[in-house]
This record gives sequence, C-alpha cells and structure tokens, in this order.
Amino acid sequence: MKPFRRYARRLFAPLVYLAAVLLLLEDWLWTLGARLMARLAQWPPLHRLEAWICRLGPYAALVLFALPAVLLFPVKLLALWAMGNGHALTGLLVIVVAKMVGAAAVARLYLLTRPVLLTILWFARLLHWFMALKERWIAALRATAAWREVSALAARLRDWRRALPMPAPGSWRARFRRLLKRFRARWRA
Repeated sequence: MKPFRRYARRLFAPLVYLAAVLLLLEDWLWTLGARLMARLAQWPPLHRLEAWICRLGPYAALVLFALPAVLLFPVKLLALWAMGNGHALTGLLVIVVAKMVGAAAVARLYLLTRPVLLTILWFARLLHWFMALKERWIAALRATAAWREVSALAARLRDWRRALPMPAPGSWRARFRRLLKRFRARWRA
C-alpha cells in the first residue's frame, strides 16, 4: 500500500500547489476588497446599512454572509455559457470581475458579521478547521523552491518600480495622478 500512497502523493502534489496558489489569490482579493469596501462604507447610506447588519442575529447574519455567493452563481454560469459559445474572453472577464466583487462583498460582510457568526458552534469549528488547513497548504507552498524564486522576482520588480523616476509634470501619468487626487477629494467631500 505504501507505493500507492507515494504515487498518489506525487500525482496530487500539483493540485495541492494549485489550491494553495488559489488560496493566496483569494487572500489577496479578500484584503484588497476589504480595504475598498471600508472606503465605500464611509458613504452615509452604506454606513447605516452596515450598522443594521451588525445588529443581525446569528442565522440572519449567516444567510447574509452566503448571499453574495448565491447571487453571483448565475452570473458565473452565464459566463461559462458565454465561454462555451465562443466568447471565451468575455466569459473569463465576467468570471474574474464576479470573483473580485464577490470576494470584496464577502470580506466586508465577514468583518461585520464575524462576532455573531462565531456564536454558531458548527460555524466556529468549520472556520477553525479551514483556517488551519489553509495555513498548512500555504506553508507547504512557501517551502518550495518555486515560491522562493517567485518571491525573489517579486522583490526585484518592487525595487525596480521604486527606482523609476517620478513622472514629468506634463506626462500622462502625472495627469492621471492629478485626476485621481481630484476624484478622491470629491469623493471624501
């Protein structure tokens, strides 16, 4: 039985790494979405909605927490249908956007409902199990030589980007930055 396990482990290793990479991507989207949604939550109507969400009971919070996944499922099915009918790029774009929107919404809802959701015993146990599994997979991924190479490449890219000169006052990058600053100022006003 041991040779079978050795071969099975070798066959499933790429799937574990793929799952770990997807979990890292999900974690990055989660963090980015949480930051974006926190900024959007400063808008008074959304602020009032979030205050209402924080007052929900445990099972109402659980239903609300699952709502983005349920609402985005038909969108993802339509994207798969589009891909099957020759619109691969459109379908892929819809899936990526749906994933980003869903991750942002779930991240914010999780932050708002986490204290209440953890009062549900089976949810707390499932969350603890999932987080431990996720950490094991990510630790296994970080222990690989490929991870170290990609991390070194990312560090070199960050250093290279920081070494770039600031844009000239009349360049398109400078104009775009000024436009973003104006937009931010109007949004906060």
